[in-house]
Amino acid sequence: MARSTARKRALNTLYEADEKSQDILSLLDERIAHPGAQTPLPDYAIEIVKGVAEHRRQIDMTLDEHSTGWKVRRMGVVDRNILRIAAWEILFNDDVPDKVAIDEALALAKTLCDDDSPAFIHGLLSAVRTAKNAAPAPESVTEEADEESSDSDAAASDPTDEGDVSDSSGASDEPAAPSAEIQPTVD
Repeated sequence: MARSTARKRALNTLYEADEKSQDILSLLDERIAHPGAQTPLPDYAIEIVKGVAEHRRQIDMTLDEHSTGWKVRRMGVVDRNILRIAAWEILFNDDVPDKVAIDEALALAKTLCDDDSPAFIHGLLSAVRTAKNAAPAPESVTEEADEESSDSDAAASDPTDEGDVSDSSGASDEPAAPSAEIQPTVD
């Protein structure tokens, strides 16, 4: 089943849980056990619903942070859940390119929301994407610190090193600044 269809089915589930003020995961369990007249939920729809449920607090805080004039709780139910799905894909699902997540959200908004919603959704999701891409990825900071650490370890253990720590980049023989990463101490 296409991911577009899975997103729509996930939206239906999130919408229903939101309207009923029901726990998302308990409703999902009901829909999986008893799909009713509909076909069973696609795997990707289940992944989306679980992802939104798991990260909803962070997703809503991120949307609130980047929304001007409208907090998540004040948005229309359909708009809010389209935004949650796309924000989850942007922030937590590396398998979906950010642009695709935004385009899919816009496609849903154009068919299910009022005329002003697509522009609002596009602007808000673009701000979320920009903020995500501007923030340094925690993994890359850690990898850089590990590389610096292993470089200095190699230089310190090199028996041929005669104290000249300069290299072709013009670095001085002063020790490197300590890494921002806190290393655990061993007692």
